[in-house]
Order: sequence, then structure tokens, then C-alpha cells
Amino acid sequence: MDRFLLMTCFVRAVETGSFSAAGRDLGLGQPNVSRHVAALEDYLQTRLLHRSTRKLALTPEGERYYAEVRRILDAVDESESSLRDNLAPSGLLRVACPTALAHKFLLPEIPGFLKRYPALALDLQINDRYVNLVDEGAELAIRIGHLEDSALKARRIGMFERVCVASKAYVTQHGIPLTPDDLREHDCVIYTLLSSGATWRFRDTEVSVTGRFRVNSPDAVRDSVAAGLGIGYGPRWLFEDDLESSCLQILLSEYAAPHVPVQLVYVANRLLPRRASVFMDFVTEVFTRIPALNSTLR
Repeated sequence: MDRFLLMTCFVRAVETGSFSAAGRDLGLGQPNVSRHVAALEDYLQTRLLHRSTRKLALTPEGERYYAEVRRILDAVDESESSLRDNLAPSGLLRVACPTALAHKFLLPEIPGFLKRYPALALDLQINDRYVNLVDEGAELAIRIGHLEDSALKARRIGMFERVCVASKAYVTQHGIPLTPDDLREHDCVIYTLLSSGATWRFRDTEVSVTGRFRVNSPDAVRDSVAAGLGIGYGPRWLFEDDLESSCLQILLSEYAAPHVPVQLVYVANRLLPRRASVFMDFVTEVFTRIPALNSTLR
């Protein structure tokens, strides 16, 4: 019995959420993965997974075993990497990144990264929801904001300012808010995936805003604010082109909140494979040269 194979199948089933997805990922097929996980449970004489038609769920014993096996597989991967891939990291690297940040800054650099490391493959997961690195199998995530999860470690790769903006047409019709509290009387475009919800942060205060238009895309926030649908709030770099063309103007600049960090995060108790380390070094090198991600208060 190849226990290493059984453990690998179990871990990928947990991280992908199904035997079918794990089978595709490992090139083994769903029946084999299901059979290998069942064999592992028989060997351990313990149920590791609850199976249903919709998803897999870890049992309490499975949760403890997953954490230990994940560390074992990471240690093996790191050992092999140090011997075999010291100069040429290889394998599949999974990285999660917010949508606007990926399109604006990361995607243009990916060709250079893949050219530098030809034996490495990259699975870039672009979305604006919170990605659980343990449950979803990503080794790294680029996140905006301060780290609050003690199970993670972070490397800061940038800083930017958040701004409040509106089109000239909007302020001509509705006036300019003079304080953050004045936003309560205005139509605000609300980005529904903002971690603070419909609460906008300013220096020394937070304001709950309302508006007739809500959207889950940062680019849609920018476009709708430029179209005069309301006041927007977000990273300055998201609105930079429209600010330079004077399509938009910054509001409440004297109340600007402290700058926001951009961070690469990873699970604290895992050994990072070399492919993850070189990606972190590459992105840090690139992002430190981008003025919009190394801004100072203006």
C-alpha cells in the first residue's frame, strides 16, 4: 500500500472539495481517488470525511489528520525542492488575487515570471471573495488590508491610499460633501465585497453610506461613478486614469484614512515550497517599482 499516494489523494480531495476535482488534479480519475481515500480510512480505522452528493466535509478526526498530513506533504515537497529545484523551481503554484489588483498590476508581469521559471506552472485564482488557504489549496494569496488571521503570515508588498471620488456632473447637481458625515445625504455607489461593507473609513471616523446602486466589481464601481451614478470609494489607483483626465475629482482629501497595505499571505505552520518563495520574491521586486503601490500621502 502506497500510503504517500493515499495521503495525497486525501489532501487534494479536501482542498478541491470533491473526489472528481481531486482526480482531475492528480490525473487519477474520480473512482481511484475515492478508492484510495477509503483505503486510507480502512487503514486508520477512522472516518475522515463525510460524503454527500454536494460536497465533502471533514470529520473532527479528519480535521486533525489533515493538518498533520498537510505538514508532512509540505515537508516532503520542501526537501525535494531543496535538492532538485534549487536553481529551477517546478510544480504547480496556486495563488489567489483580488480582481482589480490582478488586472491592473499582476497579470502584466506574469509572462516575465513564467519566462524566468520555465519548469513552473501557475494557477492564478482571480476573485474578490475571501479565499481560505487551508481549505482551498492555494499556497499564497495577495490581500488588501491588515492581517487579522493568526494562522497566517504575511509579507508586505505595497501600500496605497483610498480616496472618495465623484464626477463633475454629480457634484454640480448634488453638491460637494464637506465632511464624511455629509455622505449620509448623498447617493453612494457601494462595492458589496468591501470587507467593511457599506461603511467607509476616514481619518478618525467611519461612515455608513447608502445608495441606489450596489455592485460586486471594482471596475464597475469606477465606471458607474464616472457615469455620474454617485460617489465612489476605493484605491486611488483604481480611479487614476479618470482623475488624470479630470473626469473624476477627489472629495474629502483632508479626511483621508491611513494608507492600506497590500500583502502576500501564506499559512504560518506550512513549509513554503521553493516555487512559492520565488513567486513572493518576484512579486515583491515588481510591486516595489510601481508608484501607485508605494504611495505617500499627497
